[in-house]
Amino acid sequence: MGDHKVNRITNKEIRARFIKHLLNDIKALELMIDQDLIENDVIRIGSEQEFCLVTDTWRPSKNAEQLLEDIDDPHFTTELARYNLEINLDPVELKEKCFSEVKDQLTMLLEKAKSVASKRNCKVVLTGILPSISKNEIAFDYMTPNPRYWNINDVTKELRGGDFELNLSGVDELSITHDSVLFEACNTSFQMHLQIPSFDFISSYNWAQVIAGPVLSICTNSPLLLGRELWSETRIALFQQSIDTRTTTHALKDQQARVTLGNHWAEGTAADIFKNDVAIYKVILAKEIENDSLAELEEGRIPKLQALNLHNGTIYRWNRACYGVGAGKPHLRIENRYIPSGPTIIDEMANFAFWVGLMKGRPSEFDDVASQLDFRDAKANFIKAARTGRDSSLHWSGRQIPVPELITKELLPIAYSGLEKMSVAKEDIERLLNIIEKRTTGTTASKWLVKNYRNLRKSIKQDDALITITKGIFENQQTGLPVHEWSMIENFKPIEAAHQVGHIMSTRLFVVNENDLAELATSIMHWKKIHHVPVENSVGDLCGLLTWTHMNRYREMKAIDQDLLVCDIMSKEVITVQPETEISKAIQLMKKLEYGCLPVVQGSHLIGIITIKDVLPYDTDQ
Repeated sequence: MGDHKVNRITNKEIRARFIKHLLNDIKALELMIDQDLIENDVIRIGSEQEFCLVTDTWRPSKNAEQLLEDIDDPHFTTELARYNLEINLDPVELKEKCFSEVKDQLTMLLEKAKSVASKRNCKVVLTGILPSISKNEIAFDYMTPNPRYWNINDVTKELRGGDFELNLSGVDELSITHDSVLFEACNTSFQMHLQIPSFDFISSYNWAQVIAGPVLSICTNSPLLLGRELWSETRIALFQQSIDTRTTTHALKDQQARVTLGNHWAEGTAADIFKNDVAIYKVILAKEIENDSLAELEEGRIPKLQALNLHNGTIYRWNRACYGVGAGKPHLRIENRYIPSGPTIIDEMANFAFWVGLMKGRPSEFDDVASQLDFRDAKANFIKAARTGRDSSLHWSGRQIPVPELITKELLPIAYSGLEKMSVAKEDIERLLNIIEKRTTGTTASKWLVKNYRNLRKSIKQDDALITITKGIFENQQTGLPVHEWSMIENFKPIEAAHQVGHIMSTRLFVVNENDLAELATSIMHWKKIHHVPVENSVGDLCGLLTWTHMNRYREMKAIDQDLLVCDIMSKEVITVQPETEISKAIQLMKKLEYGCLPVVQGSHLIGIITIKDVLPYDTDQ
């Protein structure tokens, strides 16, 4: 999430000083490019590993800060939520056994995290979206207490003019309004960095945009969110909507999302990419900066371009241009931000090698990408890949090509040649790219998740299925096998993980309006063989409840009045619970009142219902 020592822009003086530094940083970058000061004779790779922390019952943990303190390693840092951490790996030169070096360091650091986590009764899971995350874990108290995160949350809400609205549609639909950016914390990624020579930056950046869709299509790993089956890589839509600063008005106007692939091919130099972002995106965070970058450059020192990097860190391009300084030398790199975390370290290394190989194997005809592909086709490829993953057909060479054919016949040969050109060890090339090939013809992570989830839902409740899926991911990760070799989850055993009403409530409800004919309501109860129907008013608030008793009463009254309404026969005094209510308390309440069900509400809105049948497995007094 970038620099943590930042502030909101609270007055025009702070804003003016920061923007002055920002403009000077761009001028300094232009000078360094023109004077050939950028490090161009070495190519390095680097990466960032985000991961989830779960409790012994497979739900999101809340102790990332304590773990970070226990780990006591500068490679680790916090993330937006208190159930995520990030590892920043050391850059290595792109040659010989570089991917083995990255794998070895990542394995060592994750083992360190696992060891510390086990002492605090939690586990490490690599996955794009943790299946067991519920709405409980995107509440504000799960946000890491850090000024940067608070400021991003507050500024984003101010720019939007209100709460965040998510509208995602796949096999299922998810429409919800939320009061913080914490939906973004559901996303965990494996971010990959590749150093790029300044003289080749624009051609490389545009090529990275071209291959984004095809690469993503075979790396998808995030089809589930809050029990809904959405996109093959739901992170793409979720991230854009969860941190969107655009407003909706009656006017038809174009607004650029802060999470984006872009809208056109890049031109000029790397500095022009940064210029474009300063022109398009509002400056939303600032910090005090002591040294002027132009003055530093004139004095023979290499500036860090702090203002430029801070602003760049608030723009979430799926392919992000980056500037950095290492060992006193400035460099440029492209950060790939669209690849999900997991499902195993070896899968991530395969993704890394595939992307780097494609980047370095760029065919010469794509040096001028505009002559080969319309940007809108590249963007459409990316969205299709996120939606349907390996099942997509993508635009390539003037025609639509199914992903398996595109990967095996066109892209894998390019990746092989790119890695060979960089003198990467032959055994690493073959091992890692073979995983991509096997995944192309076998099982991707998103397909494994969906297949198992659907199978589990045939016999168990949604929450049990999501918990079991999370446990299955963890257990398969311990084998070290790539995902195309994972077996199906079998021999399901109940996991005693549910402890709140929200974990067991039914959310697919039959609901009637208070002004509906009573005959409609009772007919629904009869047709669907249900004993309880919640009643809502005209603004969607829960206002009553119909039970089997009310249906029998209606039958007696029907002979007198055929036009009875639901409000005439319903119970208006409704006892409710909240999703965070302990199941044990709900059981006590149902026994005391001799109720067969309890509606579950968030505020005044109905979000679920629990019945005697739902709570019986948790009643210890049976």
